[in-house]
Amino acid sequence: MSKRPYRVALNGYGRIGRCVFRALHERGAAAGFSIVALNDLADLPSLEYLTRFDSTHGRFPGEVRVADGCLHVGGDCVKVLRQAEPEAIDWAALDIDLVLECSGVYNTRADGERFLAAGAPRVLFSQPMASETDIDATVVFGINQQQLSGAEKLVSNASCTTNCSVPLLKLLNEAVGIEYVSITTIHSAMNDQPVIDAYHHEDLRRTRSAFQSVIPVSTGLARGIERLLPELAGRIQAKAVRVPTVNVSALDITLQVARDTSAAEINKVLREAANHGPLKGLLDYTELPHASCDFNHDPHSAIVDGSQTRVSGPRLVNLLAWFDNEWGFANRMLDTAGHFLRVAQ
Repeated sequence: MSKRPYRVALNGYGRIGRCVFRALHERGAAAGFSIVALNDLADLPSLEYLTRFDSTHGRFPGEVRVADGCLHVGGDCVKVLRQAEPEAIDWAALDIDLVLECSGVYNTRADGERFLAAGAPRVLFSQPMASETDIDATVVFGINQQQLSGAEKLVSNASCTTNCSVPLLKLLNEAVGIEYVSITTIHSAMNDQPVIDAYHHEDLRRTRSAFQSVIPVSTGLARGIERLLPELAGRIQAKAVRVPTVNVSALDITLQVARDTSAAEINKVLREAANHGPLKGLLDYTELPHASCDFNHDPHSAIVDGSQTRVSGPRLVNLLAWFDNEWGFANRMLDTAGHFLRVAQ
């Protein structure tokens, strides 16, 4: 008797939740699982509308309708729940194998255990957790997913910036050695910023209009990288600025490396990794004269712009890597979810 297909529930249907949902349907049966339930506080007509039409990623590639408390997409019927707390849902009754937590609200072990106590067999979080003790594993797909044993219950998919930076730093540390790292994230606007000046966040910079300024914000990127690459612990600094675009971000990465190198050598390492080996399909490389909008809906974790690679000194390396902070991350979440489900069974 063949095993039933994996069944997944989605908690939170904001930017990442909707991108995960849409990316799954674009993959089709190749994904290896389906979303059978979603939980969000929005009403069903609004969920239908936001599924069908997206200002960033366009119209949904298929029929979407609502009936009998479900969101019908193609031949799938997705049960829609509207609960504010995870313990208000009988996850076991949904007969699911995994919850994809995409609300961004929960980031501690105590939070995760609320899902487990309510019957969720395991949870994959779309955000980094508060500390490494709050999670059974943090995964950057392509780097360490093979470390999952199947015994884990709470797993984090890290962040979009961690998924972009870690493969690049791992490659270059192995190739030329990294002594120190400084990263500036140039990130598109997010929903913790107002369209016009208004109180929106305890960080007063985030009370300013998202579309009238470049705005410095705090970031936990350095800490996130150190979780995945502990050999670089204590040698990474990071800062971030939000810019007035709706999607696609970039990392400006400066490295002090252990030996003399050149832009040609650095680009060769990254180009070859993009074309061959375990990072193919996750890492991309280009030297074309791109602008950020060219990478909208790009599923890669990172796209290295080799035309911008600089080496000074000759041990000071500077890189520019693009990433679609919504679509790339959503696709990595699907990759991690698929692997997590396979090893857990």
